[in-house]
This record gives sequence, structure tokens and C-alpha cells, in this order.
Amino acid sequence: MEQLTFTAFLNHIFGPSVTALLLKIGIHAKHPATPIPNTVAMEILVVLLLTAFFVAVRLRLSVERPGGLQHTMEGIHGFIENLANEIIGHDAPKFVPYLTVLGMFILTCNLIGLVPGLESPTAVETVPLGGAVLTWFYYHYAGLRANGVFGYVKHFIGPQEGMPLAVRILLPVLIFPIEIFSHLARMLSLSVRLFANMFAGEMVTLVFFSLFPIGLPIVFEGLHVGVAFIQTYIFVLLPTVYLGEAVAHEH
Repeated sequence: MEQLTFTAFLNHIFGPSVTALLLKIGIHAKHPATPIPNTVAMEILVVLLLTAFFVAVRLRLSVERPGGLQHTMEGIHGFIENLANEIIGHDAPKFVPYLTVLGMFILTCNLIGLVPGLESPTAVETVPLGGAVLTWFYYHYAGLRANGVFGYVKHFIGPQEGMPLAVRILLPVLIFPIEIFSHLARMLSLSVRLFANMFAGEMVTLVFFSLFPIGLPIVFEGLHVGVAFIQTYIFVLLPTVYLGEAVAHEH
């Protein structure tokens, strides 16, 4: 795959160091001269852009005269906060920062491909999978903290109160493997949904740009923006639901 300009810049500056580091941990880079792929370079660029945005918002915070950046951030935070409050409940505030950063990272990754010379890293399967795996561990950790080990395990064995003894013994045997498989499948469903939609959008846009360089591709760029926002919303909504289930108490 052809290197993007930003990727070539990173490889020129950090390529030898990255190759040496990979060798020390026993990994042989496929391309030692250019060990940083486009996907990683785009993720680094997204992190830098978001960091600059957060710093700019922090420096311009004002109660009397809030600017456009502050209004934008307040709108994003308020939207996710309302979503979390509706789904998670009184425990929502502690999870809003994670959900906000997750959503902004995914949205920026989705949209950055619209800039000429850049690509959407979420159109590569490893990026959505990374976000899905991180979310999977995060909501299980939140569930263990909220309920303890034994309290959280009860979520995987079905209802117990008021059940006959035989049902209370047999039901966990049936329910527990199903719950484990269901939770593992969440990583796949989160990542595949985002990857498939973004990859398809990139390919459709590329094909129409090659056939009709002027006019028609603008329509597909608009569709790309719509898909980017919808997939970001889903990628935030589902982890919010998972967190709500994980931290819920038995009562």
C-alpha cells in the first residue's frame, strides 16, 4: 500500500527507532525501512488533533463569554451525558468521560478520510477491533467494581430468587455458557459493524471518484458523513448499554 505523506513523515523521523524497538521485543517488521503503516499514522494524527482541540477548549473556558469551541464541546458532552443518564442511571457520570473520548475518537477517525491525502483508520479492521476490545474489558471491570466478583457472576447465571431448587441448579449450567458466548460476540459485532460500513463507504467513494471526478461523488461524500455519524452513535450507544447492564445491581 502506498504511503501517505504523514505516514512517510513519521517513518522518516521515527522509523529506525520503531524498527529497533520491534526487534528488541522479537517482532520483525515486514518493511523495516517503513515500519509505521498508514493506519497507525492516521490514529496518531487523530490523537494529536483531539489533543490540540481539548487544549484549545481548556485555554478558552469562560463562564461570561463562552466561545464556539466551548459550545461545541458542551454540546457533545451534554448529548453523551443525557444518553448515559437515560441508560445507565445514577452511576452514569463516572462513565461519561470514557464514552465522550471514545465517541470523539471514532467520529474523527471516520471523518478524517474525507480530507484529501488522508484515510479513515476505521476502514481497517484492527482499529474498530481495538476499540471493541478496550470497551469489552472496560465494562467488565466496571461491573466487577460495582458488584464484586460474586455479585457480577450472578449476571451470567440467570434469575435465582423464587425458583425451585432444581431450576436454580440447572439454569446456570445452561445460561452461563450462552452468556459467555454472547459477551465474546459483542467484540465481533461492534468491530465488524463499524469496519464494514466505513470500508464500504471508502470503496464506493473511490469508485465513483474514478468514474465521475466532478459532481456525483459529492453525493457519496455526504452519505459518508452521514454513515460516519450514525456508526459513531451506535459505537457509543452499545457500550453505554453494556455498561448499564454491567453495573446494574440485582434489585
